[in-house]
Amino acid sequence: MKESGSTLLRARVDSARYKKAEQVFERLGMKTTDAINIFFAQVALREDLPFAVTTHPERLISDLDQAKDWNQAFGEY
Repeated sequence: MKESGSTLLRARVDSARYKKAEQVFERLGMKTTDAINIFFAQVALREDLPFAVTTHPERLISDLDQAKDWNQAFGEY
């Protein structure tokens, strides 16, 4: 795809969320603009969002795994 210049983007974002995101980008050696460009590139490539948006997210770990981790860290109840 040929570049056709750039577009200035303005968006209103919660200040606390923005600061937290900037800290993550800094740890990754990126600027906010880099992160936005990566996001837009992934949207264009996939023709969709690069992550699932749902009101019913999958659990990160099962109840059993969570119990095992708890018992390992703190001992059995």
